[in-house]
Amino acid sequence: MTTPIIQVKDLAKHFKVGGGSLKAVDGISFEINEGETFGLVGESGCGKSTAGRTMLRLYEPTGGQMIYKGEDIFSYNRAQMKEIRKDMQMIFQDPYASLDPRMTVEEIVSEPLDIYNIGTKKERKERILDLLELVGMGEEHVQRFPHEFSGGQRQRIGIARALAVRPKFIICDEPISALDVSIQAQVINLLKDLQKKLNLTLLFIAHDLSMVRYISDSVGVMYLGKLVEISKSEELYDHPLHPYTKALLSAIPIPDPEIQRSRKVIELEGDVPSPIDPKPGCRFVDRCPYGDDACRQKDPKLEEVRPGHFVACFKLKEVNGL
Repeated sequence: MTTPIIQVKDLAKHFKVGGGSLKAVDGISFEINEGETFGLVGESGCGKSTAGRTMLRLYEPTGGQMIYKGEDIFSYNRAQMKEIRKDMQMIFQDPYASLDPRMTVEEIVSEPLDIYNIGTKKERKERILDLLELVGMGEEHVQRFPHEFSGGQRQRIGIARALAVRPKFIICDEPISALDVSIQAQVINLLKDLQKKLNLTLLFIAHDLSMVRYISDSVGVMYLGKLVEISKSEELYDHPLHPYTKALLSAIPIPDPEIQRSRKVIELEGDVPSPIDPKPGCRFVDRCPYGDDACRQKDPKLEEVRPGHFVACFKLKEVNGL
């Protein structure tokens, strides 16, 4: 049996705001096996990016555990966290905002090596050139500044920087959402190639469900700070069980006009409720066509309904016609 390299247990991140407590992430749990990709999907504002940043303690957690190779890094002090971050890096959503406009490519990619005092000046230079070649760029780019590149090239620079200290685990926080559609597939294919070459473990955060299917081994669906469904990728896309997952997947456009016209798109009514001090019960109840008073009483827990397929819903029989 494979031991997961990442185990997230009851992860929570709450922010104090004027109206109360904003529960951005409210007790989520999942695992990632070494060398695999876990896709985290959901609407904007559901807490995906906050979950990723809290896992690396870019935000301090409100509760829960982030276990990496058997150790809970939430218990680490500042010095221990600096050391463990060599194994964990992040690729950010906006490649322009995440790169210092006053630094050259050489300085940007070299910065992690400087922080950890890795290698001599000559070794660092060689490492930078190797990294740029790895992401499809060359020596002619090292003295240029971020504004001189396209969005796709800037994201490649961000990937090279993340790889500089040879991490084992990378969180990809919507790494393609700011890119042209024509460039998105190139970046996804690059990540898949790098994962294979370097045996990387990835958490891939996105709202583009077709891309998530392509890159992920397993997928978790998030709604308003909670995970509502987790499964192997193909199982989730072929047999979605939660009403929210079904609605998300029905919205993926199909390139064949005949099929697209004839298929049923599930339209959710109402707005996403406020994450500030949410009411007890299922977070999805006010938008769910199957929700009733019983759903408002208590939170549904993730339960294994098929091998490796977990769902948090009281109405599975009604939703799936069982």
